[in-house]
Amino acid sequence: MNTLLPLLEKKINIFFTNRKLANNVFVHRSFLNEHKNSELPSNEKLEFLGDSVLSLITSIYLYKNFPDLDEGTYTDIKASVVRTESLAKLAEILELGKIVFLSKGEELNKGRVNRNILADCLEALIAAIFIDKGFDVAYAFIVEWLFKDKLDYIVKNKLYLSPKSRLQEYCQARYRKLPIYTTLEEKGPEHKKEFLISVSFDTDALGHGKGASKKEAEEAAAKNALEKIEE
Repeated sequence: MNTLLPLLEKKINIFFTNRKLANNVFVHRSFLNEHKNSELPSNEKLEFLGDSVLSLITSIYLYKNFPDLDEGTYTDIKASVVRTESLAKLAEILELGKIVFLSKGEELNKGRVNRNILADCLEALIAAIFIDKGFDVAYAFIVEWLFKDKLDYIVKNKLYLSPKSRLQEYCQARYRKLPIYTTLEEKGPEHKKEFLISVSFDTDALGHGKGASKKEAEEAAAKNALEKIEE
């Protein structure tokens, strides 16, 4: 059914016994709107299972490899690792977007590069590996492709923290003072607000950010400040 699947199997060195299960990974729900007689359902249930498998494997890996960290830090690290952006990035590396079955409308709507579709597809792939090959193979796949050389860097540089938390740590460690956030602009109707916020230290402006809420705009401003500091 899927001519590109063998290329993926070769790339990840995992070859599925259950071909129907493997193909099911790539059936987006939009595809079924135009193919009512499809023998395969959408990949949503696989995605649901894959999300749980990924969460468990991440928890086990952190517990085994970072024994000195506390529960709250584990939670922050796990959230940063399994977020949509991280999963979509790996899905791009594995070129899952080329394999997924979409409706014509979703295809025109750039579904093959849609981060949510890609992340969901990766979670479905994890579930299929778990079902077909077992926990150990799924664990090895995630460690090899999602954790290897990345998680140590994330932990060492505290990239699991939100930009706002990282900026606060930086200012406290270096100057023993906190950055200040100021709302520069608030516009739009109540249901569709947009905020422009600046973050400064003493009298020096560090960064600016926009968002649909003050919290979102503050995070964007902190991220902008960190990017300038790192430069």
